[in-house]
Amino acid sequence: MPAFHYRMQNILDIKSKLEVQQKMEYARANAALQEEQAILEDLLLRRSSYENKLKEEQSGTLHLTEINFLRNAILIMDGKVNEQIRNVSMAQNRVEIERSKLDEAMKERKTYEKLREKAFEEFKAEVLYKESKEVDELVAYTYGNIDDASQE
Repeated sequence: MPAFHYRMQNILDIKSKLEVQQKMEYARANAALQEEQAILEDLLLRRSSYENKLKEEQSGTLHLTEINFLRNAILIMDGKVNEQIRNVSMAQNRVEIERSKLDEAMKERKTYEKLREKAFEEFKAEVLYKESKEVDELVAYTYGNIDDASQE
């Protein structure tokens, strides 16, 4: 059986490489999202800690400077939390974009793989047809020689 050479193999290879690259981009975006979420969680914990300290300060003897400091710290943390929520949202959007790019890269690779499979099936059918034709010719030649020999 002759060797099968897919004429668009280089395109299939490129599509596979692009898919691998897109998987890495998606993984990076996902890692960035996880990092942003961890930062947000840390900020929320710090804010909660300031709130607890403020409640403690307000329930005991009043230290106005400490109370003012804690209130300001909570306000600052609110701003940081809101900013971090925006960062998390942007990271989520990037993950969604990278995921859709990855889906597209996978579809393109699968399309070229299907084309390769179809070309291989056509190649096998052609080889089978040629082999069958050769067998038919050989049988016809052999049968023709037998008839010629028996007529003599």
